[in-house]
Amino acid sequence: MKIAVLSPVAWRTPPVHYGPWEQMASNITEGLVAKGWDVTLFATGNSQTAGKLQSICESGYEEDRSQDAKVLECLHISHLMEQADRFDIIHNHFDFLPLTYSGLIRTPMVTTIHGFSSPRIIPVYKKYNDTGHYVSISNSDRSPLLRYAATVYNGIDPSGFDYVETPEDYLLFFGRIHPHKGTRDAIDIALQTGHRLIIAGIVQDADYFREQVEPLIDGEQIKFVGQAGPEQRNQLLGYAKALLHPIHFNEPFGLSVAEAMMCGTPVVAYNRGSMPELISHKKTGYLVKDIHEAAEHISGIGNIQRNMCREQALARFSMRKMVDDYVKVYEKVLLQTTIFP
Repeated sequence: MKIAVLSPVAWRTPPVHYGPWEQMASNITEGLVAKGWDVTLFATGNSQTAGKLQSICESGYEEDRSQDAKVLECLHISHLMEQADRFDIIHNHFDFLPLTYSGLIRTPMVTTIHGFSSPRIIPVYKKYNDTGHYVSISNSDRSPLLRYAATVYNGIDPSGFDYVETPEDYLLFFGRIHPHKGTRDAIDIALQTGHRLIIAGIVQDADYFREQVEPLIDGEQIKFVGQAGPEQRNQLLGYAKALLHPIHFNEPFGLSVAEAMMCGTPVVAYNRGSMPELISHKKTGYLVKDIHEAAEHISGIGNIQRNMCREQALARFSMRKMVDDYVKVYEKVLLQTTIFP
């Protein structure tokens, strides 16, 4: 069976620092290749894969801002679609735009919906409800207007995340610096509890960073380390006392939550979006409603068994589990296509 995995072209696949969609496209590709599947990854030219690689650009438009994002997207998607008949399945990680080609090709397309940037994009998904084969990354992120083939949680490679039994005495914020992610809330939680806080991530909202975050960074209690690559991410997540995830939006999944748990690190998160699906309250972390409740639970972090966090992550959020679940989706889609061509 020949599979085409369509990754975005914003960042390299897998990403060096940021790029959750690219990371999942990579994990699926490498997991399938390891199982002996014939996989072609459509991504940037500097991407890395054990499968076959096809590209129309050397680097992503977020890595080389001299490129036009829309031009790269059109060239990239059409490059796959014009050879769609070479593949048995197309696995789309590129949001809704590739769906507009699906009526012009015979190859079935599985589309992982990594979240809705706006309700305004749902009509495109709705148009292709009968042929789209949609997969949600959490039950909470499902639209009632769409039909889904399955929910498959994002999966990560356990070998990239070391289990740490004895953490250091700091809290961690790991993610985009943006109001939706609650960076300032994490700072306030640390200040209320007297803990050190390390902030790691890309600055996505420069005004928010300058006005709400930067004035409180002193390099001692509140420290900002910028983007973190795989090795630094492993260290930061593993040795943290807890990951703070005070989100202000209904997050579809929350990759850093699964990554922290894979290291044995519990998570304190606002009870929104997919968080109740990822975190077992009082077992792998705490689901809270605001800064004050989060601060109250920090003192109880020691009651969370770190080996439980690791075991839960391995059972539910491993790359192997994700790949196995997607294989079931592929088999289901191919069976439906054979019976009802």
